[in-house]
Amino acid sequence: MVLRVLAAAFLLPALGSAVTVEVVNLYQPLSLHDTDGIGEDLGVNDPIQAAVMSRPYAVGGAMPEDLVKAVGAPHRIANNGQAYDVKDANLLNLCKVALSAELKNTRLLVRLDVSEFELPEELDLTARQVVALSILAIERTLKDYFRNIKDEALGVSIGVKGTNERNEGLKDLARRFELGSPRASGEGGEG
Repeated sequence: MVLRVLAAAFLLPALGSAVTVEVVNLYQPLSLHDTDGIGEDLGVNDPIQAAVMSRPYAVGGAMPEDLVKAVGAPHRIANNGQAYDVKDANLLNLCKVALSAELKNTRLLVRLDVSEFELPEELDLTARQVVALSILAIERTLKDYFRNIKDEALGVSIGVKGTNERNEGLKDLARRFELGSPRASGEGGEG
């Protein structure tokens, strides 16, 4: 009897702190190499062989941090034949871009670390396109998740770190935006 009471005492806190799992629309920056697909044009009317696409994804853990980190999860595009066999189409992984997210007060700090960036030969893209698509995927994921939040505001800062002399211009892709109720400071700005 004493053992059962002790076991129940240990189990109750574990049940109360269970991780919530939520199915979300997760947007990811995907390479379309080895396909005939044309994706985003990034606003320059020059379509590239990559796109930001969504899929259902079960996220467990801290929100919104783990939601953002999921943007970097491997993505094997399902297919109906043997002609397409790409193990991971996620540009973040293919190009070795690390993704981190941290919540500080009412601001979500997201960082893309390009210090290990490596562009595979088979990708007909630039580093700038890869980072721009990655930021777009993060922004779309967060805006979709927070689309119905009206009573709270969350500021988001997406920055690029780990640049060098060759790719320092990637830092100007940084973004700031608000989710939920707009703040007095408004939307937009630099990151």
